[in-house]
Amino acid sequence: MAKKSLAPKKEKAPKKEATQKEAPAKSTVVAFDAKDLARNAALEQAEKPDQVGGFVSVEFDDENRVATYLFEANLAGYKGWRWCITVAKVDTDAQPTICDVVVLPGPDALRAPEWIPYRDRILPGDVGVGDIVPSSLDDTRLVAGQQALPQDEELDTAMAIELGLGRARVLSIEGRDQAAKRWYDGERGPNAPVAQSAPKPCHSCGFFIPIAGSLRATFGVCANAISPDDARVVSVDHGCGAHSEATFTEPVLN
Repeated sequence: MAKKSLAPKKEKAPKKEATQKEAPAKSTVVAFDAKDLARNAALEQAEKPDQVGGFVSVEFDDENRVATYLFEANLAGYKGWRWCITVAKVDTDAQPTICDVVVLPGPDALRAPEWIPYRDRILPGDVGVGDIVPSSLDDTRLVAGQQALPQDEELDTAMAIELGLGRARVLSIEGRDQAAKRWYDGERGPNAPVAQSAPKPCHSCGFFIPIAGSLRATFGVCANAISPDDARVVSVDHGCGAHSEATFTEPVLN
């Protein structure tokens, strides 16, 4: 009969996981000096020798095989730009080789501003007599006239036609919201200095004419010739010193 051994079994060392990666060995290639080569490459591209300024810096890749040299670029209209020359060396015995020569902006370089479409650059007051501003078919502030329903403005059909639903395009909900916010936050809203010191709000003024549509509860038009807001859209809680009920009592003389 075989006997079982009473000696403790040796535990096997855990195997390394297959996914475990060994750290990559660092390159033994020594960084090379090709500053003169890089400067000469920039001088060949420049129209004048004085356009290549002083040495700025050099950076090597992780394997010390590719270097990027920077020199100041004394070019008209390119303040703060730099000559950028890329030099490569495939191995220790190889000669450095020019890969690329370009001019790139530095951290304080003068650059052209980002281009902004004309429709985003136009400000109130830019459109004068005879000026034409082409409309955009994808303007989200507008929708096709047939898409505007009478219930959007809380009007019956007859009043909807008067409002302009027979036009090719009318205001969208987004367009109305943008206009309402602009008017309410502007100089003819409740936060304007003239409104803050007004005796009473516009909604109680006899010169206040409510506008039609869904904005009727919030805005109207001033019809007071001596008011600074005459013929302008004002909020119901706007106001000025020309309120119709801003009366005063004649002083009594003793």
